[in-house]
Amino acid sequence: MLKRKAVTSMCALVAGALIVTGCSDAADGGNNGGAENNNNAGNNANGGSGESATVEFMHLWPQGSSAQHHRIVNEIIEDFEAENENITIDLSVLSNEQYKDQITILSSSNELPDVGMTWAAGYLDPFVDGNMFAPLDDMLEDGLRDEFVAGTLEAYEKDGQSYGLPLELNTVYVYYNKAIFEEHGLEAPETYDELENVINVLNENNVEPIALGNRDSWTGSMWYMYFADRIGGSDVLTNAINRSGSFEDPALVEAAAKVQEMVQNDSFVSGFNGLADEEAKSMFMNEQSAMYMIATWDLPNYTTNEDVPQEFRDNVGYFKFPTVDGDGDTDSFVGGPGVGLFVAENSDVKDEAKQFAAYFVEQWGSRAVTDAGVIPATVVDGDALDLPDMYVDVLQDLNDATNLTLYADVQMSASVAQTHLDSIQALFGLDMTPEEFGAKHEEALSEEE
Repeated sequence: MLKRKAVTSMCALVAGALIVTGCSDAADGGNNGGAENNNNAGNNANGGSGESATVEFMHLWPQGSSAQHHRIVNEIIEDFEAENENITIDLSVLSNEQYKDQITILSSSNELPDVGMTWAAGYLDPFVDGNMFAPLDDMLEDGLRDEFVAGTLEAYEKDGQSYGLPLELNTVYVYYNKAIFEEHGLEAPETYDELENVINVLNENNVEPIALGNRDSWTGSMWYMYFADRIGGSDVLTNAINRSGSFEDPALVEAAAKVQEMVQNDSFVSGFNGLADEEAKSMFMNEQSAMYMIATWDLPNYTTNEDVPQEFRDNVGYFKFPTVDGDGDTDSFVGGPGVGLFVAENSDVKDEAKQFAAYFVEQWGSRAVTDAGVIPATVVDGDALDLPDMYVDVLQDLNDATNLTLYADVQMSASVAQTHLDSIQALFGLDMTPEEFGAKHEEALSEEE
């Protein structure tokens, strides 16, 4: 049973594009491939008991670029139709960018598919404001709600109602090279003091401690977010963004100070503020650094990706972000959901569409993680599946999760997000004090009130 204390409320904000590029692209395996259609049924029919109905479903995983996702979807559809002989799924498949374009076109003419894919937070706003996505709370109350990892559904809520069912989830960990740690007598840290000791020992032995590519800024933001969570609790950052709190809260100022403390202690690789994340990732995977923080979309590189040497994969472990000065819940995570399912408000077969959407979510979890290496947004028993140990451990972490805080820049409007990312650069570059960091955010947020 999920623990649900301190679940962060996700704001409906105008930053959907960040989710589109940051989460979905990592999950869909690329943007290649054209549209595919499975027109195996006629026109939609009003679906009552015993009546036939056709549910239009559109997704963004073409066979060419996302073969495993594509196959799983087809299997789920086949099983659903076998169990519901009066319902036919009329399938359309487009690549990621084509999908985004087509959804925009279809929404402008009020011709959305009965079931389709969406992203969370701000991406939902125009569809919800335009009364195009149906509220889904009625289908969540029969136990489906409890099947989701704590904090994931909240990212699809607006004004207290749910408008999407998340399929994927990425949470952030610190990955480390076990061979390097063992060579220097180190263990995975559980507290910030222990992390500082690890960093000091590595520096004394001329080993680059942490790979960070902060030219992309969102990478540094994750460090700041975790300090905020551990020092101030799971709500302090989200409250500052939604204006029920402030970025000048002492906990958030202290979080910024901890970031600079790490910089001054030479915690990160040389030149980190000018490196891209891909460059930092390469340093970790080439064993040029001992640690690297990233979301679980990278799990295949440490487990099942046969293009990565087996010796390296065997040497990778992970740890949850440590407690800070004795504070913080290590079962509280930074992360975010990927794509989710919507049901069109004006669907002529809304009941059948909801039935299919619920079935899809329930079936997707175990199949996706086993066959495609996707961490699902629903609770999955990793011990019951044939998975690498790291996947089993991550799934158990999610089952025990008490909170998921959505990436800060995704919670923000586009203009405030840019201020945040620019300020992260300046903070890590020691060009801005923690107090100035808080004030800069307050100024940007106040301009939108």
